[in-house]
Amino acid sequence: MEFGWTRDQLAFRSAVQDFLARHLPDGWTRIARKSPGSREMTEFSRSFCPRLAQAGLLVPHWPAEFGGRDAPPWEHFLLGELMWEAGEPRGPQYYNVNWIGPAIMQYGSAAQKALHLGLMSAGSVIWCQGFSEPGAGSDLAALRSRAERRHGKFLLNGSKIWTSYAGLADYCFVLARVPGETGGITVFLLPMNRPGISVRPIRSVVGDGDLHEVFFDSVEIAEDEVLGGVGQGWKVARYALHFERVGIPRYALASRILHRAVDQLRHSGTFCTSARRDAASTYAACEAAKLLTYGVVDRRAAGLAPDGSTSIARYSTVQAENRVAEFVLDFDPKLLAAEAEPMVETHHRRAIAAGIASGAAEIQLNLIARDVLGLGTRDAV
Repeated sequence: MEFGWTRDQLAFRSAVQDFLARHLPDGWTRIARKSPGSREMTEFSRSFCPRLAQAGLLVPHWPAEFGGRDAPPWEHFLLGELMWEAGEPRGPQYYNVNWIGPAIMQYGSAAQKALHLGLMSAGSVIWCQGFSEPGAGSDLAALRSRAERRHGKFLLNGSKIWTSYAGLADYCFVLARVPGETGGITVFLLPMNRPGISVRPIRSVVGDGDLHEVFFDSVEIAEDEVLGGVGQGWKVARYALHFERVGIPRYALASRILHRAVDQLRHSGTFCTSARRDAASTYAACEAAKLLTYGVVDRRAAGLAPDGSTSIARYSTVQAENRVAEFVLDFDPKLLAAEAEPMVETHHRRAIAAGIASGAAEIQLNLIARDVLGLGTRDAV
């Protein structure tokens, strides 16, 4: 089968590329060396995303009633590929576009949709995700944070770890147990300025602003800040994660870096037989990840329910991104420190986190075993 974009899809790609050419400043690639959750990238997103929204390019795939223009899911992924390949100028706001917004559309009340989707579609709000915990990691069945009912409200106590973008976020999409409820786990839409919330950054090679610990000390949560109903957290989280796991087209930047590394090796006359062999297999891994992701998009465009193909695409993408990082280290490590090639370092930093973000790679293998191979595994999302 020969895969190709339609005339409308090619026109959309061109529109996004033209927008990026006009609105990314000189020296953008050096800004992009920062992590999406850094102060520099976050502040840039607060000016860039409103311009993207005004051009109809922030949430084109959302329904018109929520600020989109009812575009097909393919435009979402075409947009995401070009944004990620460029270094993700949406900063942490890609969270809103990719999966928090769709989860609120699916399970939110009318008031929740009116408040949150309006801010997201305008490009004026930052969210973080409160899932992983010390001792729980990607195993959400082991959550210990508790939201106990008290006088018509909830009191949230506990902590989260590895929480991306929490330091500058306006809201948190947080999971906690409600004692006495069937299922127990519940999603809350929590303002981050609420008394009792404290955030501690975790320094790492991934970059400042991406990883944090978040502590909840008797934080009050109102009934109308529950998403999807008390005890329905598994259902809501699974729905959201099917969007998140293929929401970042990591293969797009990986493929760009691989081609740049090969060009450099050819130019220097060091594109030896072993490099050629590894380059070919690495490129194949990037293409496989892309096409597996396209399979997920095709199911979504056809209105089919998510299935195990989401985890297969996610795991394949992690493998592809790691293969590219390893190729650069093996055959042209100088590119990592080259001032003229800042996006190589950007890719390498982001590849480090690929295997733990959106549910660890090992969790994806468990989900593939359960959902695709029909093997008995522990309940997971």
